[in-house]
Amino acid sequence: MTLDERADRLWRRLRIDRLAGGRQHAYVVREDMRRHESTVRAFRILRLLLLVETLVGVAAIAIAVTLTSHGVAVSWAVWFRATVVLMITLSLYVFAWRAQLGYYWAFSRMKLFSRIFPVVTVVVALIPGLYPTWMVVEQLIFSGLMVVIAVLLSTPHLRSVFPSPRLLATSPR
Repeated sequence: MTLDERADRLWRRLRIDRLAGGRQHAYVVREDMRRHESTVRAFRILRLLLLVETLVGVAAIAIAVTLTSHGVAVSWAVWFRATVVLMITLSLYVFAWRAQLGYYWAFSRMKLFSRIFPVVTVVVALIPGLYPTWMVVEQLIFSGLMVVIAVLLSTPHLRSVFPSPRLLATSPR
């Protein structure tokens, strides 16, 4: 049994999908669509984008640590934001993993977060004096990557792989 299969078994045993996915926790898309070449490629690209997001988050913390070690005062807002960006990115890995296994709830959370986070990040970055220039640049990079993720998740192919359970329930058969 692979590590992924063991992790999935533990995840299901702890009923985390039920907690995270709500009413749609058990809705899984068709396996043939999950294994489709375009779907596999899209999730490969998604993981690469999340890796870059992680590197951006780690770089922000590394810059803050370096500045602090050289006697430069780094505000609590910078530390908080750098940590939050990294935690957001790590949570998106979990959603990507569950979505790749076909869980609609995880796919829909990723779509939602990839649309909301860039807006919030840019608005906060534009508050005058809150962050140093390097942190504003980091937030703009984070937002740009999130927009790319949102576009990827909105492609016609992925929308067809992950149809909304509500739409399926109301469509004529």
